[in-house]
Amino acid sequence: MSASNNELFPEIQATIKSLDIHAISKERKALLKSLTTYIQDKVNQDKVLRLNFICTHNSRRSHLSQIWAQAMAAYYGIPHAFCYSGGTAATALFPMAAETLENQGFKITTLSEGKNPIYSIKYGENAHPVIGFSKTYDDTFNPKSEFAAIMTCSQADEGCPYIAGAEKRIPITYDDPKAFDHTPQQAEKYLERSLQIATELSHVFSKIK
Repeated sequence: MSASNNELFPEIQATIKSLDIHAISKERKALLKSLTTYIQDKVNQDKVLRLNFICTHNSRRSHLSQIWAQAMAAYYGIPHAFCYSGGTAATALFPMAAETLENQGFKITTLSEGKNPIYSIKYGENAHPVIGFSKTYDDTFNPKSEFAAIMTCSQADEGCPYIAGAEKRIPITYDDPKAFDHTPQQAEKYLERSLQIATELSHVFSKIK
């Protein structure tokens, strides 16, 4: 579908336009094809698209994926798209993940403090914000049926052989930037992972007709 960028903040548009989808390896593109097919089938049938990105702690990779997927759906004009995230356990959205997104143009507001803060994450002035907080994949905040479960880490993929209500289970795993927490490379590695996720999701959504 054609890009519908008017919903997105200029900084996010600039980031998306700078992504090099041609740098994605053939192996990764093959892995992403299943997600592209799932989205295309929903669009063809004019059905609601629900994607639940699942990781172990719902603190880093699953949130980055959820938020970029929602932004890409808006950018490429995919209607009726709702993106979620969850973990096998609830912890908290890690501050560096939120900071990385903020540095890439997302507007983040803290709605509540505590051990598991709740954030409003906006990608456009008139767009509905993504509500970001750590939760289990089957939390009442997430869909119960008619969704794809996108497994963003190998631990969650191996540890959850069955996701109740999922129409399709798609493993698209990423290395955990947590390995670089509290090191001089932390900010660099979180940005690297965020850009990888954004690039691959841009590739996926750009294929939708």
